[in-house]
Amino acid sequence: MLRHTRLAGESAVYLDAREELRLAEIDLMRHREQVAVQRRALPQGPPVDDYVFIEGPADLEAGDTPVHEVTLSELFTANDRPLIVYHFMYGKLQTDPCPMCTLWIDGFNGIAHHIARNADFVIAAAADLPALRQHARNRGWHRLRLLSCGDSTFKYDLSSEDRDGAQDSTISVFTRDSDDAVRHFYSTHPRMADDIDERGIDLLAPVWHLLDLTPQGRDGWYPNLDY
Repeated sequence: MLRHTRLAGESAVYLDAREELRLAEIDLMRHREQVAVQRRALPQGPPVDDYVFIEGPADLEAGDTPVHEVTLSELFTANDRPLIVYHFMYGKLQTDPCPMCTLWIDGFNGIAHHIARNADFVIAAAADLPALRQHARNRGWHRLRLLSCGDSTFKYDLSSEDRDGAQDSTISVFTRDSDDAVRHFYSTHPRMADDIDERGIDLLAPVWHLLDLTPQGRDGWYPNLDY
């Protein structure tokens, strides 16, 4: 038995249960690693259109103009670097920023400089650029690259938007070939099955995992924009 504490008064019942849990956590870790290996071994994905996005100044405090167009292929800083795109639920039928997405992006902003050492990373939303950038200013997202999808079909093609304009949170990964062709590698959504909703991208936020360590667990907690 490997004990993680040296506390007096731990009962034999507690220690036995804690050991059983430790072994279960090891099994979970190993299975998660197996899934990651399976994900990395996906065959080559399909080529995708070179979608056009709208971007403002890199400095959020510099206002929202001038704007310029940037293509999906131009978001790669090198052919050997993957591109990660987080689809923000904001815009069209989603008239207010999604609180859950906002929680995730708050976290991304804090670690963006670490991600940048290994991959290119952007936030894409259906919202008009000024609205997106104002929300980013309110949240202090100064480390993130923010893009409006404009009139492109990017979010629809990646299933983070339906024909009516309803939005969904999604994360997508793309690669770029030596001949500059962009390919889709992987996407995942919160809904994993009819009976599994809002759990498909849990791994993107430590908040849930910290709450899972507590006696009450998540307990129906949901983020809001006041925090």
